[in-house]
Amino acid sequence: MSFLSRFRYFVLLALAFVLASFHSFTDEWTLKKVGEGVAVYNRDVDTSVVKELRAVTQIKTSLSSIISLLNDRDTYPKWVYRCGKSYMVKKITDAEAIYYQNVEAPWPVDNRDFVVDVKVVQDPKTLVVTQTSSCRPRFLPEVDGHVRITEFKASWVLTPLKNGIINCEYQLLVNPSGSVPAWMVNLAAIDGPYETTVHLREWVMKEKYQKAVFPFIKEPL
Repeated sequence: MSFLSRFRYFVLLALAFVLASFHSFTDEWTLKKVGEGVAVYNRDVDTSVVKELRAVTQIKTSLSSIISLLNDRDTYPKWVYRCGKSYMVKKITDAEAIYYQNVEAPWPVDNRDFVVDVKVVQDPKTLVVTQTSSCRPRFLPEVDGHVRITEFKASWVLTPLKNGIINCEYQLLVNPSGSVPAWMVNLAAIDGPYETTVHLREWVMKEKYQKAVFPFIKEPL
C-alpha cells in the first residue's frame, strides 16, 4: 500500500471513529423523571449548551383527538406548563398554521414568547402522525416585557400501537435567549414537559377532542 493510500485509509478510519462517537453522544438519553404514565428524558446536543428534552407516554385514544387538543391553542393557558397566552396567528391549510405563545417565567426572569409554524403530516403506510413546530420569530412584532425566542424546534410523534394505544413522543430543543444561564434552564426544564404531558393525558379525554375528526388523518383499524 502506497503512502497516499495509507494516509487516506487512516483519515477515513479517524472520520468513521468521530462520526460513531458523535452518533452515540447525541443518541444517549438520560431518564430524569417518571410517574403518572409519563417519562421525561434529556440529552446533550453538540450545537447547544441547553439540553434537548423528550417526553413519552401512551394513551388509548385516537390520533385525531391528540392533534385536535394540540392545535386548540386557546386552551393552552389551562393545561400547558406556564403558558399565559396562546392563539392562532394565521391558518395556512387544515394541516398547517402559525401560532403565538408566551411563557410566564418566575421572577426575576423576564417572560418569553415565540411564534411557530406548525405542520401535521401522516405516513400513509405506518399511519404515524408527526407534528413539527419551527420558529418564525420575525413573523410578529416583539411584545413589551417579553424576550422573543429565536431558536425553537419541537415535534410530537404519534405512533399507533395495538388495541387502540397511541405512543406519544414529544421532543423539544429551545434556547430561551436573554441572560438566563444554561445550567438554570437545564435544571428547571424537566417539569415543563412532564406536567404538560400529564395534563395532555387528562385533557384529551374530553368529549370535544374524542369526537374530533380530520380528513387528512387516517385512524388505524
